Amino acid sequence: MSVPAGRTESAPPANVAPGSAAHPRDILVIKPSSLGDVVHALPAVALVKQRWPDARLRWLINPEWAPLLEGNPNVDETVLFPRGDFRGLAGIAKIPTWARAMRREQRADLVLDFQGLLRSALIARLCSRGDIVGLSDAREGARFFYHRATDVRGIAHAVDRYLALVKGLGIEIAQPLDWTLPAGNPPAGFSAEAPFILLHPFSRGAGKSLSVADTLDFCRTVAPWRVVLAGRTPETVPSLAHVTDLLNRTTLSELIWLLRRAAFVVSVDSGPMHIAAALNPRLISLHTWSDPAKVGPYRPEAWIWKDGALVQVKDLGSQEARRPAATIADVGRFLATVIE
Repeated sequence: MSVPAGRTESAPPANVAPGSAAHPRDILVIKPSSLGDVVHALPAVALVKQRWPDARLRWLINPEWAPLLEGNPNVDETVLFPRGDFRGLAGIAKIPTWARAMRREQRADLVLDFQGLLRSALIARLCSRGDIVGLSDAREGARFFYHRATDVRGIAHAVDRYLALVKGLGIEIAQPLDWTLPAGNPPAGFSAEAPFILLHPFSRGAGKSLSVADTLDFCRTVAPWRVVLAGRTPETVPSLAHVTDLLNRTTLSELIWLLRRAAFVVSVDSGPMHIAAALNPRLISLHTWSDPAKVGPYRPEAWIWKDGALVQVKDLGSQEARRPAATIADVGRFLATVIE
C-alpha cells in the first residue's frame, strides 16, 4: 500500500505482529451521525491515521453526511450505514444480518466507536477481529461490548472527548488540529465577488432557532452588508434588497463552499455552525438553552452569544470579558463594528 506524501510508514516493533491492535492493518471508525458530531470527530480520526499511515482506515457514516468525508486523505474508504433500515427495536434486530454480510469483506483489527449507542457497539463487535475501543459515557449498555472504554468523565466538549479516546491509544495530541473538509461547490448562479455575511438562523433542534422577526432585525441592522440566508426551514422570510435567500436551496457541498467564503458567519447552534467553526474563525454562534462549553464552537477566536452577552470562546469562563448584547439586533450592531 502506498503512503501519502509527507508521511512515513511505521513498522511494528519486533514483538508486535502486523494486524494486531497495537499495529492495525485495518481500522474501522464508527461515527455515522450527526452532522456536527462527524465534524467534531475529524481531528481525532486524522491523528489515528497519522499514527498508523499504512493502515486501511474506513469510516462508517450515514449517507447524508458522507459528503463531509469526500477527498479526505485520512479516510481510505467510507462505508455507508443504512440508518433508515434500523429504526426501533425491530430495526436493531436486523443489524446482525447486515453486519455479518459486511464483515466478510470489512473486518477490522481496531474498531473505534465514537457513537456510543447499542447499535454502534453491536456493529463494532460483529465487524471486529481485534480490539474495540469506545467512550466511558456510552449509552444503552454499549460499553459492555468494548474491550476498552476511555474515561471521559469531566471532559465537556465533544472534540476533547474524542481526542481523549485517541490519547488513550497512546497517540500524542499534536497541534494544530486537522479539520479537513471538502472544498465544496458554489450554488448555481451565486457570485462571491461581493463580500457577504452568512446567516444560518434556523435549526431542527427545539428552541434553538431565531424567529423570522429576529432574522429580519439582524439583516436590517447589518445593512448595507450583503447577507446570505442559508439552511433548512419551513419558515418564509420576507425579502430585503441586500439579502440573498438561499434557504432550502443548497446542498451540503454548496453550504460548505459558502461557509468557507463568508466574511463572517452567524449561526444558531447546529451542524452547519460546527462546519463553520472548522473552516472559518470569523463566527458568532447563537445559543438559547444549549451549553456552549459542551456544544459551542471549538476555535478560541469564535464568538458566542448567550444570556444577553457576547464572549469569545477563549474567554468563556470570564465575566469581565462579556459584552452586553440583549437582542439579536445588538449582535448585528456588534458585528458591524468588528467586520469593517
